[in-house]
Amino acid sequence: MDIKSKVVHGSKGYDPATGSISFPIYQSATFRHPGLNQTTGYDYSRLQNPTREELENTLAALENGKAGFAFTSGMAAITSMMELFKSGDHFMVTDDLYGGTYRLFEELLVKRGMTFTYVDTRDFSQIEKALKDETRAIFIESPSNPMMKVADIKAIADLAKSRGMLLIVDNTFLTPLYQRPLELGADVVVHSGTKYLGGHNDTLAGFLVMNSPELIERMKLIQKTTGASLPPFDSWLILRGIKTLSVRMQRQSENALAIAHWLKKHPLVDKVYYVGLPEHEGHDVSIKQAAGFGAMISFTVIEERLVERILGKVKLIAFAESLGGVESLITYPVLQTHAAIPKEIRDRIGVNERLLRLSVGIEDVQDLIGDLEQALRD
Repeated sequence: MDIKSKVVHGSKGYDPATGSISFPIYQSATFRHPGLNQTTGYDYSRLQNPTREELENTLAALENGKAGFAFTSGMAAITSMMELFKSGDHFMVTDDLYGGTYRLFEELLVKRGMTFTYVDTRDFSQIEKALKDETRAIFIESPSNPMMKVADIKAIADLAKSRGMLLIVDNTFLTPLYQRPLELGADVVVHSGTKYLGGHNDTLAGFLVMNSPELIERMKLIQKTTGASLPPFDSWLILRGIKTLSVRMQRQSENALAIAHWLKKHPLVDKVYYVGLPEHEGHDVSIKQAAGFGAMISFTVIEERLVERILGKVKLIAFAESLGGVESLITYPVLQTHAAIPKEIRDRIGVNERLLRLSVGIEDVQDLIGDLEQALRD
């Protein structure tokens, strides 16, 4: 079945108990046992809930994985995943990284004895040089946030396997509609379901998807023990959002390409970072491993003073954090999503005071271009 049909119908596609086309919200903390040593398959919603189970199975099916795990946010998913590792483990990480992930690694996990090296994961030689005997995993974002760097997932997966390491890929920007890292050899896929999977800026969620039976069993224990599992109503909201993922992403990607072409011709715009532009350095790699370019654009303006003007004047586009919803959002990474990243790292990777990040929505593209045009105008 094509993935455009999978997103509509999910795992079971409907509730087998009632025939309900909209999978029900099983808003129950606990479940009655038929008798001693008997179970319906559900005991307590922290362990499993039918609504969350449908969502987790849907994500696994979309990523072509064997098991999915749903958490209360993307950061809860990553935090739970790091319980697979121990003190003394070393990790190779994309240098252009969401600030919340960096904060988790450096503010919390370093205190537990884990160590992290940040490299440009576009450069295979940098990865090889920075590996250590104690390296246990490579963690990449591709495309990265916010500089849209594209890593060769299959090449890195092959390297990881040859060294007995795991490859973890944050697939939030492209979703399984456009990119499926497990098929390229990754071991774990991470999603902030808050973004494109939910698609409506109305709930938080995070996901892990994996294939290894050993990792799956360990993650089941971690999920039920740490308790950050996604509640039934939030699970239903994400299930509902996924149904329109294909049509939303198609419209958003088309809008993003048109806006990227417009931005790169504007005299007040210095540089545009969008993987769908043929001149983007990751364009060819992306074509090889992904079915689409997504709807995230970053761009720099020629002067820092223009940033305040744009953020204060946009009307249709909202100045807000997050991304991936039907509404277009613009963000100032240096003060918002990447405030936790040290300045020297931000300067090195290009997250400077002139950079803006745009999450393109499903509005009329000429309306969006018109909004940017009036915001850039004196």
